[in-house]
Amino acid sequence: MLVEVVDNYETLSDRAAEVVIQQIREKPDSTLGFATGGTPKGLYNRLIEAHEESGLDFSKLTTFNLDEYVGLPPEHEQSYARYMWSNLFNNVNVTESQVHIPHGMAEDVDSHCQWYERRIEEAGGIDLQILGIGANGHIAFNEPGSSLGSRTRIKTLASKTVKDNARYFEDQDMVPEYAITMGVGTIMEADEVLLLASGERKAEAMKKTLEGHITAMTPASMVQMHRFAHIVIDEEAASELDYQHHHGIVEPKDE
Repeated sequence: MLVEVVDNYETLSDRAAEVVIQQIREKPDSTLGFATGGTPKGLYNRLIEAHEESGLDFSKLTTFNLDEYVGLPPEHEQSYARYMWSNLFNNVNVTESQVHIPHGMAEDVDSHCQWYERRIEEAGGIDLQILGIGANGHIAFNEPGSSLGSRTRIKTLASKTVKDNARYFEDQDMVPEYAITMGVGTIMEADEVLLLASGERKAEAMKKTLEGHITAMTPASMVQMHRFAHIVIDEEAASELDYQHHHGIVEPKDE
């Protein structure tokens, strides 16, 4: 694992953007995996700036999103499809037919999940997968207890996740209880994963992810097994770590 601890959220967003921009420049037809939530927004703002100011080209990319709420149509203001188009895709030159986001209104969810897996395979796999992390250690919507070999499927959301996501809805009762999500096994097949975490609320989850046992109770801990996991976290998210991490060098904290 390459673990970088940076000063704050702004620096985290800058660093994440450097990684993604380098990937796109080196391989313009990359397959990228995108995440939603609060943490990647700074990254997406910087990608838009790179497109507008230096012509960063998104037209040859193929994209796959991690997850989507079941029961929300793409145009719903809280759908992850709406999030991606509002926060990134509408502002860059993506090719719409090469954008893939799980369909929350799929009539046959199981068949849709199998199709999604096939599309990833047909695209040659994901070159770089962006990840956030939940306060309970989930990645995508792989809640604690998810199989570490799991594939794209429907998942029931943990009560903590529903509560955390309620801030985006008018009422907690409106938060969907199910989501379609890439599996942990699917995510780990990406050539590179870029895990971002910011804020003290994520500190315990990051300690378990980076320094704890690899366990289904902390699905993000599976990044310890990835052949190239790049973790960028800010000082607050790193505050519970026993070891100092910087540019891949791991040193015990000073006594």
